[in-house]
Amino acid sequence: MRDMMVYKGYYGSVHYSDEDQVFHGKIEFIRSLVSYEGTDIKSLRTAFKEAVDDYLELCKEESKEPEISFKGSFNVRTGPDLHRRAMLYAKSKGMNMNSIITDALEKYLSNSEGA
Repeated sequence: MRDMMVYKGYYGSVHYSDEDQVFHGKIEFIRSLVSYEGTDIKSLRTAFKEAVDDYLELCKEESKEPEISFKGSFNVRTGPDLHRRAMLYAKSKGMNMNSIITDALEKYLSNSEGA
C-alpha cells in the first residue's frame, strides 16, 4: 500500500512537510487522533510503532477497548435510485443487501490490483 505503514493491524499515513522538514502521519481508519513525526523515514517508522503501542497501553490503563481499523461494517450512501434498484435486485434473488454489497465488492476488488 502506498504512503502507509502497518503495525499490529494499524495503518499509519506517511506525509512530508517541506516547510517544517519533517515527516508526519497519523493512525488511519480509527476515530481517535493518534499522530507521530520523525526527521527521516526510519525515525517516522519508530514513532509510528511507539504511537500504536502508546495508544494500546492507554486503552488498557483506561479499561477501554481499542478501536480496530476495519470492523466489517460501514455505511454506504448510494442515493435513492441505486438503493431502490439494489434492494429490488436482492429481493428478486432471495438475498439481502449485505450479500449483494459483499458480492459486488468481492467481484470488483478481485479484478483490481493492489487491493
